[in-house]
Amino acid sequence: MSIESKKLKVGILGASGYTGAEAMRLLLRHPGVELAVLTADRKAGQPVAEVYPHLGGYGLPDMISVAEADWSSVDVVFCGLPHGTTQEIIATLPTSVKVIDLSADFRLRNPDTYKEWYGHTHMAMDLQGTAAYGLTEFNREAVKSARLVACPGCYPTATLLALLPLVSAGLIDPLDLVIDAKSGITGAGRGLKQNTLFSEAGEGLSPYSVSKHRHAPEIEQEVAKAAGLSDLDVRVNFVPHLVPMSRGELVTCHVRLTGGKTVADLRTEYARAFKDEPFVRLLIAGAMPQTQMVRGSNNCVLNVFEDRISGRATVIAAIDNLVKGSSGQAVQNMNLMCGFDEALGLEQVALFP
Repeated sequence: MSIESKKLKVGILGASGYTGAEAMRLLLRHPGVELAVLTADRKAGQPVAEVYPHLGGYGLPDMISVAEADWSSVDVVFCGLPHGTTQEIIATLPTSVKVIDLSADFRLRNPDTYKEWYGHTHMAMDLQGTAAYGLTEFNREAVKSARLVACPGCYPTATLLALLPLVSAGLIDPLDLVIDAKSGITGAGRGLKQNTLFSEAGEGLSPYSVSKHRHAPEIEQEVAKAAGLSDLDVRVNFVPHLVPMSRGELVTCHVRLTGGKTVADLRTEYARAFKDEPFVRLLIAGAMPQTQMVRGSNNCVLNVFEDRISGRATVIAAIDNLVKGSSGQAVQNMNLMCGFDEALGLEQVALFP
């Protein structure tokens, strides 16, 4: 789509959450869109400036309830609603509206897996079958032609960017993956929770959802697809941790090399796979990925290191959980779906310090 043509009208379901706020921040500087509808049930009727003062003064519409929203003139909807609530709402939208879902409602392709991990039957399986998995770098063509895109979770985004090139090339064993993951507190959402209070989370590091985090089956699904296996065949050791910082995510993946492969082989494959990617960067040998390298940007930095154990390696990747791990990736997918340059509106350099 030409930037000079009529701007796309964009709606955001769940605009009062962190992902909604980040989507607004990014889209305010996107030259091809206009923010037309912002919904937020508990904040309905409030100006954006009251909910997020940093977004005041930009002429954004007030927040309204979903029931009040008029989708007839909207071209694209970003869905930042809690898991389980998006399905039925999306099913009522006009079929002309492109949908970019940031919840988990359309990520898992197996309905039995979805029911097992989310505790209820999927309410829109007809739509699920049409959804493209929105890990942009590995599903670009499907995203371009999709009406509905399911954006990955933040942990799967960082993990899969680190692992999929190596799994696809047969350089690592897809059945022997250990993932140590850490995220900033915004990954838990904006709702009030005891474990995310400053006095509870500050000055500490806490594991959570050990062996039962809902991002594990999503990682397994995509690793299995890359390896040509059933997602029931792949199981990963995945442990997330809460870090007392607002944003940022770092995953450390411990992998087993196949057939005498070396860390040099892994670096060669990363260089090939990400050579033309605008947002993924392989660091120079020995450089440590850090969340400070990507804060506020849509970038992912990664690197690979030899393990002390022969035949194993350690892969580390860092992203901003609210940008590349959520709203930035959603905008990246919108650009593809709507014919814009993929990087449009996402050119921010990381903030430091």
